[in-house]
Amino acid sequence: MVLGTIRPTVTWAFIWLMFVLKIPIVALAIIVWRAIHSEPVEPEDALVDGDGGGGTGHDRPRKPRPPRRGPHGEPLPQPPARVRAVADPGPRVR
Repeated sequence: MVLGTIRPTVTWAFIWLMFVLKIPIVALAIIVWRAIHSEPVEPEDALVDGDGGGGTGHDRPRKPRPPRRGPHGEPLPQPPARVRAVADPGPRVR
């Protein structure tokens, strides 16, 4: 093998990767382009609604409000008593 040359297997692999594997990418681009530019198709037996939305039309129940604090409600609860944990220093070494 002469220095500065490329083996034929590398050349065919390059051609395979650069050209043949682009075919699915081009096909996907064509499918997406056609989907974007196509007109929407209405089903034949679809009921026509004036509001254009789905659902039952009922509002969701509201969550209960949190308790009021401050001058118009109960005072703030007292904080819990503090407990200080003391780590066991272990046996003293002299």
